[in-house]
Amino acid sequence: MKQKIVITLALIYVFSSICINAEAQQANTHTIVLDAGHGGHDTGAIGSKGKEKDVVLAITLKVGEYIKKNMPNTNVIYTRNADFFVPLDQRAAIANKNNADLFVSIHANSNKNPTPFGTETFAMGLHKSQSNLDVAQKENSVIVLEQDYNTKYEGFDPSSAESYIIFSLMQNVYLDKSLKLASMIQTEFRERAKRTDRGVKQAGFLVLWHTKMPSVLIETGFISNPKEEQYLMSKDGQDYLASAIYRAIKEYFTSLSEEENEVKRVSENATPQPADNLCYRLQVATMSAQLTSPTDKFKGHPDIYEFKDGNKYKYLIGKFATLNEAKKFRDSVKKEFPDAFIVPFNGDEKISLGDAKEIEKKR
Repeated sequence: MKQKIVITLALIYVFSSICINAEAQQANTHTIVLDAGHGGHDTGAIGSKGKEKDVVLAITLKVGEYIKKNMPNTNVIYTRNADFFVPLDQRAAIANKNNADLFVSIHANSNKNPTPFGTETFAMGLHKSQSNLDVAQKENSVIVLEQDYNTKYEGFDPSSAESYIIFSLMQNVYLDKSLKLASMIQTEFRERAKRTDRGVKQAGFLVLWHTKMPSVLIETGFISNPKEEQYLMSKDGQDYLASAIYRAIKEYFTSLSEEENEVKRVSENATPQPADNLCYRLQVATMSAQLTSPTDKFKGHPDIYEFKDGNKYKYLIGKFATLNEAKKFRDSVKKEFPDAFIVPFNGDEKISLGDAKEIEKKR
């Protein structure tokens, strides 16, 4: 009976906070949803002394305080601010209903071998190694604690590698920005908090599945490693990690603002594009360094196109007059490029899908 009361109060908090913060965000520049992993009857990984749910809650609350203090025009929303359980689909729903600009899920890693240590940050995508899949399976396994999880998650089996094929059908338009934030977080962990950098990775996390904004999942360290567990449970360790995450978030928004100003400056001085020079291309890769021979990398594909966006090089294939033609092409190459997505251009200028549809209507 007591457990039912606790769960009921927790749910009341979650849904009431959605309503309150939906009004509050109107006056704020940015909205960030901070998600402390696990909670309540879901302990997460367990170390020799600590529990993941407690460690990540402490770090998450500290991140929120740093943001509130140093980014006053930012609205911070927690999926949980105490020790209670929130289903994975509700965590994403909180972010979506509040039109969040970022979703940051904070976790602690574990391994049967007590040797591994270090931080890593994930964006949504297909795992490219067994270790990435292992992390995703561990974090996704909490859904078995939810009622009717098989229906809620469309038959997804977190223990089956085959189930992760569903993510190959995704069109993650926020991947570039998610990877950008993930890279900034890992840089801060490495340079500010002096943690071992295990890199930026991709894997199929259910908590990121339905988010409609740039989203990352952070593994702050291995609670299974005795030395790192001690760091994760210490006040100083939690402060350093929280400060690093906050600094990365602040840098992320600063860089977006600078990019928007640069785009505005370029567009103001650009040669006007013809009213209808519309085409659709399929973005298949983002590189930190320019490819010396893109034709070798994407051999056999038509109309290879490269453009520089900030400090990244984007590579696209195909060139189509209509969105339907581009969709058919995307479907035909989805096995080779599961994360590819369609980008509309007017001439050499990247435009929004909404603007592209308006141009198509006028044809």
